[in-house]
Amino acid sequence: MRVVSLVPSLTEAVAETLPGVLVGATDWCGRPEDLDVVRIGGTKNPKVERIVELAPDLVIANEEENRVPDLDALRAAGLGVLVTEVRTVPQAFTELARVLDACGAPGRPGWLREAEAAWGALPEPARRRTAVVPIWRRPWMVVGRDTFAGDVLARLGVDHLYAGHPERYPRIPLDELRAAEPDLVVLPDEPYRFTADDGPEAFPGLDCALVSGRYLTWYGPSLARAPRVLAEALRAAHR
Repeated sequence: MRVVSLVPSLTEAVAETLPGVLVGATDWCGRPEDLDVVRIGGTKNPKVERIVELAPDLVIANEEENRVPDLDALRAAGLGVLVTEVRTVPQAFTELARVLDACGAPGRPGWLREAEAAWGALPEPARRRTAVVPIWRRPWMVVGRDTFAGDVLARLGVDHLYAGHPERYPRIPLDELRAAEPDLVVLPDEPYRFTADDGPEAFPGLDCALVSGRYLTWYGPSLARAPRVLAEALRAAHR
């Protein structure tokens, strides 16, 4: 198999499970750190002609991260394109298994079984907290309805306040985010890189949890450690 990945988390999943299968990946595919494949541009602006030149048996993509015109162009060039949809943790496991099977994996890899066990063993949260989850600033954008990150947090006892918003990633003015009075502000380090010095100052008087975007939004080998890593980050939130 020759595979090109247009999704960083799927790149990590395939590289971890089937070394040597990937021949191309996006510029944003930073895991594994020693990945040595042809870089084909970004998730939103892949170099279609370069991908076609690589003659992959399969291109793996995601309905949220990749644009329909690019995927249509790849199909028009005669390439097989597998598009995933991942909006919940169980769906992540199903889609990962589908991708790996399509790439030639003989069965579920150990890391996937470990991740399923880790999430399946989660106890019912002792208490629930409300949160807003910014993913960008200038303008402020937050996690809205029907998202993988929202489902991850809900399973850890954190209910984000825009889960019922019509948009999946709505733009919400900062004063409205503050006025919502969440118990917690969850600040991931991607796609916007929130840090201790860039983000919490916008929410005076509110607990802020700085979390790894890889554990909050990636569906791949990181899922095995995500429950523990995220729970620790949420507990560490302080004023």
